[in-house]
Amino acid sequence: MGIEEAAPSGFLLTTLEKAVGLTRKASMWPVTFGLACCAIEMMATGTPRFDISRFGMEVFRASPRQADLMIVAGRVSQKMAPVVRQVYDQMAEPKWVISMGVCASSGGMFNNYAIVQGVDHIIPVDVYLPGCPPRPEMLLNAILTLHEQVRNEPLGVNRQEAARAAEEAAMTATPTSQMKGLLR
Repeated sequence: MGIEEAAPSGFLLTTLEKAVGLTRKASMWPVTFGLACCAIEMMATGTPRFDISRFGMEVFRASPRQADLMIVAGRVSQKMAPVVRQVYDQMAEPKWVISMGVCASSGGMFNNYAIVQGVDHIIPVDVYLPGCPPRPEMLLNAILTLHEQVRNEPLGVNRQEAARAAEEAAMTATPTSQMKGLLR
C-alpha cells in the first residue's frame, strides 16, 4: 500500500502547500528602495531595537534580481514611476509589495501632477501601510500580515495574472483630478 492510498484525499498537496508557504514566508529578501522620509523608518526597522532579522529579512538586497519583496517607502514622483516599475519587473517571482506610508498608498498631501496618486497605479500592492511616516513597529506588523498572506497562498496561483488584473483596474480608474469635477 503506497502513501497515496494511505493518506486522506488532498493530504499530500495540503502538506506541500504548507511547507512551501512556510519556507517562502521565512526567506523573504527585501530590495533596498526608499524614496522619501518613510525610508528612514524602514531603515530603523533593521536596527537592533526593532530587529527585522528575527524574520529572516536582515539583508536588504541591492539588486532586485536577488529580492522578492519591495517596500515602497515614500512618495512616488512621475519621474520615478518608470524606475519603480523597472525594479519591480526585475525582481524574482513570486514577488510581493508593501506600500509604506500615506504618500505611497494614495499620494498623501501631494495632490498634484508631479506625484503618482498611489503606487498601485504602477505595480500591484499586497499590503498597504498607513501613516506619515509609519513607525517601525507598524512596518513589522505589515510584514507579519504579508507573512500570513504568503503562508496561506495556495500553490498554482498565478501572481502575474493577478498583477495584470490590478494594473488594468488601475488604468481604468478615474484619476483624482477628474474626481474633483464629479464631486462638485
